[in-house]
Amino acid sequence: MKNLYLPIFILFFALRLNGQQPITEFLKSLTDVEFAQIEAIGDGYTSYELQIKQPVNHDDPRAGYFTQKVYLNHKDKGEENIMATEGYAAGRNRLYEVTTLLEGNQIGVEHRYFGSSVPESMDWEYLNLEQATADLHRIRTLLGAYYENDWVSTGISKGGQTTIAYRYFFPDDVTVSIPYVAPLNNSFEDERIYDFLDNVGTKECREKIEKYQKRMLKKRDAMLARLRWLAIGAQMKFSYHDLEAAFELGILEYSFSFWQWGTDCNSIPGKEASDDDLLSHFMQVVGISFYEDNLVKYYGPHYYQASTQLGYYGFETDEFKKCLKVLPKNPHASFEPNKMETNYDPSYNNKVAEWLKTQGNRFIYIYGEIDTWSATAVPESESVDALWFMMKGKHHGDARIANLSDEDKKKLKDTLSTWLKEN
Repeated sequence: MKNLYLPIFILFFALRLNGQQPITEFLKSLTDVEFAQIEAIGDGYTSYELQIKQPVNHDDPRAGYFTQKVYLNHKDKGEENIMATEGYAAGRNRLYEVTTLLEGNQIGVEHRYFGSSVPESMDWEYLNLEQATADLHRIRTLLGAYYENDWVSTGISKGGQTTIAYRYFFPDDVTVSIPYVAPLNNSFEDERIYDFLDNVGTKECREKIEKYQKRMLKKRDAMLARLRWLAIGAQMKFSYHDLEAAFELGILEYSFSFWQWGTDCNSIPGKEASDDDLLSHFMQVVGISFYEDNLVKYYGPHYYQASTQLGYYGFETDEFKKCLKVLPKNPHASFEPNKMETNYDPSYNNKVAEWLKTQGNRFIYIYGEIDTWSATAVPESESVDALWFMMKGKHHGDARIANLSDEDKKKLKDTLSTWLKEN
């Protein structure tokens, strides 16, 4: 048995001499971190779930602490480090596209107030980008004592918004930021989205969308009868919204989701379609589960951030005012926790928009041309060293590096390599 363990001991001793302390030994040395090894994800990786003690208020520890979930996918101490900034709960461990591209270590961080990263007292005052990015900075500081190579941050959608905010508040933490399909809204109800929906695609397709929405609203009774049975079968509860309000919201949301996820115009049922076919299409594109109590609660922290700091969108109802029965004129798409009253503060979005114009260097923005959220994309600026890719025909789910043209893919890789070498 001694001969069996001798090579392992020699390897361990050699690593320590070369300054390559095993990651497990390093994690054990962190007093505010608990960790467990989990199933590895990807070749060459060792994966861990970390629980990191974080202050609820980084400016005043008297507000208490919470535990933040982090997935660490470790490859090698000498590789680049990718900070994956989730915008919601981190329900599972996964490798991001940028991690695969760079073959680096990945640190995936669940957003505060989501999933299991929730303080005992839900003091909403501390759910803001200043505190959320301070969480990231503390993690960067802790793990940066081990991982000394370049750091790159990336996130998708709301996670992309977090990537932008992280760079704004802590510009020296990372070398490059790569947000995907990340909106930068300029108001609580950003009206650029309405302009986008009035012009995206073809006129024929937009007319088909509107006709379908009106047809569904006119068939309200038949649709609600079917939806009630569907709700019972799926054990959905509707107390935040009643079922009829959920139906109307879903119909108004239809055009937004249609383009966000790249629905085929040819899939829209025509005037001869049966009620079942009309409803089946609706459930595929939008459905009502988004307005059911469990998902409204799950997305509550997101809605809170939208209505206080990030901005969001609403619904224009002029074309449907004769068909709506329960919703107010121009309802909003955010549903605050417990229907609390909130006040939107535009100062963050205004300041970060100006900062990105002149100081947002080493950003790579990736958007889909037909994605509704591209209506509020970060605008291009010639004053910074950054890249923008508005991918033709792509939507929220497929605007990815893998789907870039060969020319654009090479441009992105070459630029990224240059920036990392320069640092």
